[in-house]
Amino acid sequence: MDLALASNNIVKTYGRGTKAVHALRGVSLSVAQGEIFGLLGKNGAGKTTYIKCMLGIVFLNSGEGTLLGYPFGSVRAKEKIGYLPENHRYPLYLTGEQVLAYFGKLSGIAQPVLGKRIDETLSIVGMTEWRKTKVRKYSKGMMQRLGLAQALINDPQLILLDEPTDGVDPVGRKEIREVLIRLKNEGKTIFLNSHLLSEVERISDRVAIMDHGVIVKEDSIDDLTRTEHVYEMQIANMNPAILAALGTNVISTNGAALEISCESPELLNGIMDTIRASGGVIESMVPKKSSLEDVFVDLIQGSAVTHD
Repeated sequence: MDLALASNNIVKTYGRGTKAVHALRGVSLSVAQGEIFGLLGKNGAGKTTYIKCMLGIVFLNSGEGTLLGYPFGSVRAKEKIGYLPENHRYPLYLTGEQVLAYFGKLSGIAQPVLGKRIDETLSIVGMTEWRKTKVRKYSKGMMQRLGLAQALINDPQLILLDEPTDGVDPVGRKEIREVLIRLKNEGKTIFLNSHLLSEVERISDRVAIMDHGVIVKEDSIDDLTRTEHVYEMQIANMNPAILAALGTNVISTNGAALEISCESPELLNGIMDTIRASGGVIESMVPKKSSLEDVFVDLIQGSAVTHD
């Protein structure tokens, strides 16, 4: 598996002595090329510091990492990376296309390629109509779109996004999600920090949850949100005989909806046979899933106990 990002035991501490802030406490992560990876955590968990370590904006105390095969902070890696920082700001007197021209030149893109890239990125983020409008007239959502266009101007292989949908309305968030999925389908790797868990849940392949500078869990969305040994069933002809026959396997009922627990596929098949034998018709059955928000809260609360 080709990795876009790999880090091993990253440690970053700000300050010394009793006033030291331990931002990262041995963070190890890997992100495969072509996936969308979400890093989640409360404010102050260390997410932004981790991105700054990747880019060489801050220096590591210890540990090591690579981006696209190059060491953290290397110029060669930066040539292939797009970065949208949190709370980005651009000169208010510039137009959208002037902002992109400036960042394109910083990336070493010359004309006529730069003009083509400006056209392409503005189209990708839906900002072509406002290309000649000054930034001072942009809404928060338009600023986020322009920021995303700036992160794409050099046609990067790896895109680092810090709160990309912060302050964007629901329609704008949906459009940005669609852009990110399209970029993934083109083979781009996307690493994003966000506190909007529903947004991350919809588009990420895998996520890691960070608290107090420590990764407390890393897994795919499906595996993180699956509730083990619990199934949700929709049953036609629900009747008291079914509930009586299933006994303690029933966790809850709501009309034709039934939530059951069982420890093995064999027991599950037996439960299905019991339902049919009691006159029920199984219309659907799926493993129960928790929301990513529920998983996040449970892990963070458990981590808080550990760190207290």
